[in-house]
Amino acid sequence: MREMGRRSEHAEHPFKAMPSDEVGGTASAPSVSWATLWGKPTVLVLRTGQRDVITAACPVALDLGLRPGMVAAHARALVSDLEVRDAEPEADRALLDRLALHAVRHWTPTASISGEDGLWLDLTGTTHLFGGEERFCRRLLAFLKRLGFTARIAIAGTPGAAHALARFGREDRTLLDAGQEAQALADLPLAVLRLEPDALAAAARFGLERIADLYPMPRGPLARRLGLRTVERLDQARGLVAEPIIPVVPTEAPVVTRHLLEPIGTPESITQVISDLVDDLVAELLQRGVGARMVLLTAVRVDGEPQRLGIGASRATRDARHLKRMFGLRLAQLEPGLGIETMHLAVPHHEPLGAEAVGALLESSRKGRDLAPLVDQLSARAGEAALFRLSSHESDVPERAVRRIPALETPQASPCWKRPVRLLRRPELLSNVVALMPDHPPRRFTWRRQDYRVVAGDGPERIHGEWWRTDREQWAVRDYYRVEAEGGQRFWLFRRGDGVDAETGDLSWHMHGLFG
Repeated sequence: MREMGRRSEHAEHPFKAMPSDEVGGTASAPSVSWATLWGKPTVLVLRTGQRDVITAACPVALDLGLRPGMVAAHARALVSDLEVRDAEPEADRALLDRLALHAVRHWTPTASISGEDGLWLDLTGTTHLFGGEERFCRRLLAFLKRLGFTARIAIAGTPGAAHALARFGREDRTLLDAGQEAQALADLPLAVLRLEPDALAAAARFGLERIADLYPMPRGPLARRLGLRTVERLDQARGLVAEPIIPVVPTEAPVVTRHLLEPIGTPESITQVISDLVDDLVAELLQRGVGARMVLLTAVRVDGEPQRLGIGASRATRDARHLKRMFGLRLAQLEPGLGIETMHLAVPHHEPLGAEAVGALLESSRKGRDLAPLVDQLSARAGEAALFRLSSHESDVPERAVRRIPALETPQASPCWKRPVRLLRRPELLSNVVALMPDHPPRRFTWRRQDYRVVAGDGPERIHGEWWRTDREQWAVRDYYRVEAEGGQRFWLFRRGDGVDAETGDLSWHMHGLFG
């Protein structure tokens, strides 16, 4: 097996279940020779047409000159005591799937199968959890050795470069610096680009053997001789064109489908099909013991154009009535065109949803009514950003001490400090301020072109800036005052600076809030 991935940064967090190899420790598997392990040369063959072709060979057979792709009859003629076994591609694929799922659950969220004997691992932002790239490679090799596998690992900035170096590189463990892909691939054969046999045969006719032979060639002649796919593979390996990795998914998302005998386009018929799909989906969710947090409807029109409509739930649910009502609120967004012939309903995001106590369902129960359906319907009408709660946040700076949270989330307790009912989005500059320095509240000020005369004041309440955020707040100081003006208005305003050190502020006054 070969493991490949992309580049990341370094930090600390080793595989704790594995023995340390930093202090001279060894893997748990004993060191034995290949002849002792295999006994005699062994190959795996697969029936192709009228002959058996070798698909894999043990190290002893490789040392004797046997290679994958060789006819089994020829191999038997070369090695008299050769042991031949049938290949099992389905079992190999199942094992690769298990390794990919193990990688997703333990190493990186993005892993994919690469060919018939390898894996792609996108290590972006993950290797620092295992002590860096070098340490991750050593521990991964030790893990595979305990499973009985030999492996070659290459880490590069592109999937194509990692694929090539892992299979055709000179080292069992290769860590390529970013931007060095073109130079590292120059001496490798064209087969590393995963080209079609016709393209490789054409390259041989033109005398092109190495990747470096393709670099000076103009794109037009190269595409005509070897095909446009060759140019694309070359650019992907060098990082000029992105090559997406389709990751494996640990669990399949619940999906239900209806293929219609005739295209539909009326709101009544579409609503009926959605209702049937929701009923099928609820049965699937109930069987899995999960609830939907997001449901995606895909309606394929006659012209092949898909129409997508998604709904979200603030809490995991499998209430068919509620889901149907949510789709009904957004049904006008669908454009059936000449008609819809296929409809899919998928749940890309779901959560475990167990049983609920019967007492909570009774009208006489003391438990409050569930507000999730109401929140979902209001969000569908007004938008998700329109519904929220305010919760306190750990910060002394007033504008950072309050944040928005989802409507059903429990807010944190507010601090005991006295704060205004209305806090301005941004502090507003005051003018014509008259105040005694350094600790007295202002006696008069002008705000929004209106003059105010202060009859009572309380303060100051000193708040320091959060020095760990920016250098500007390292010495910043605000002195807050609660003042009452003639006419009964009560304001919350502050002065920048402590009135002594110039580094603490420019002594400007600002309005920040209003009391009841």
